[in-house]
Amino acid sequence: MGFKCGIVGLPNVGKSTLFNALTNSSKAQAENFPFCTIDPNIGLVPVPDERLDNLVSISNSKKKIYTTITFVDIAGLVKGASKGEGLGNKFLSHIREVDAIIHMIRCFDSDDIQNVNLSIDPVRDLEIIETEMKLADLESIQKRLDKKNKKNLNEKEKKLLEKVMEIINDDKELSILYEEFEKKDLINSGLLSTKPKLYVCNLDEKSIEKGNQYTKNFINKFGEKNTIIVSADIENQINQLEDQIEKDNFMKMLNIKVTGLNNLIKKGYDLLSLQTFFTSGPEESRAWTINKNSTAPIAAGEIHTDFEKGFIRAETVSYEDFVENKGWLKSKEAGKMRLEGKDYIVKDGDVLNFRFNT
Repeated sequence: MGFKCGIVGLPNVGKSTLFNALTNSSKAQAENFPFCTIDPNIGLVPVPDERLDNLVSISNSKKKIYTTITFVDIAGLVKGASKGEGLGNKFLSHIREVDAIIHMIRCFDSDDIQNVNLSIDPVRDLEIIETEMKLADLESIQKRLDKKNKKNLNEKEKKLLEKVMEIINDDKELSILYEEFEKKDLINSGLLSTKPKLYVCNLDEKSIEKGNQYTKNFINKFGEKNTIIVSADIENQINQLEDQIEKDNFMKMLNIKVTGLNNLIKKGYDLLSLQTFFTSGPEESRAWTINKNSTAPIAAGEIHTDFEKGFIRAETVSYEDFVENKGWLKSKEAGKMRLEGKDYIVKDGDVLNFRFNT
């Protein structure tokens, strides 16, 4: 299934530079003026996973297929976007289509890169974007709850919309919604402000190792859990190096242990409660993304709907046992392969082979 992340923020905070780094492309314009991006740029990025590399080697697979994450570079929003300022309505509609939002926050000084505000203030900048999304949601909710459209909603949908409207109007934290509603219902509501969010603080090269006053102020306000500290420019430079040894040496020189992409993927999977299972054989080894707590038939359906409909059993080996026993045959001989039924909850890293009726 993968997932789709929309990169949003004020103009000139580094969204397109980050997008180019993540997708290892120059697809997005990165110009020093607001609204240089109007239509969203979309990049499909393979998710690096050392486990898949090991499975390919063990199974002597002809093909290696990573699971993917989609990044959408959405043009810069400004104050008044919910009322159409700066092409805001068009930009906000692009955000509705993503699973999670990456808030790109400017945390660097620069005389060369124009700033839409007079000062650098990451907390204020995030609050501008969040306010515009809330205002857009209020307008959407009011339309959906009017007499003409209300009849198309079920009771759960009405309750959710009314609760969101109450929370926004009372200026309360939207996180309390998760105590009353399931995450999937919030995501499927089509509302902007209830989407899961990651915060990416974009800083300059000299601040990479320890951060700066801007990142400290931001983390003091919004916490570390969903916050990532990167230099989009440095990430771009890393990805432009073709040789892995060069990349490793460059990262070591700057004391960067993990790339921004890997950090985003890890936090993105946690945020959306996703995990990975594998299929592996001589033809191909492949990674698949599913929701945590998914049953074996749902995992099978990720491969093909017929697998889910005709599901019989899942031959299951943990990744660790598969590697230790060098594949399916010896895992079976060692008693590490299990036959799991319809109620089995797939674990992260499981290597699966499905039996099904056609």
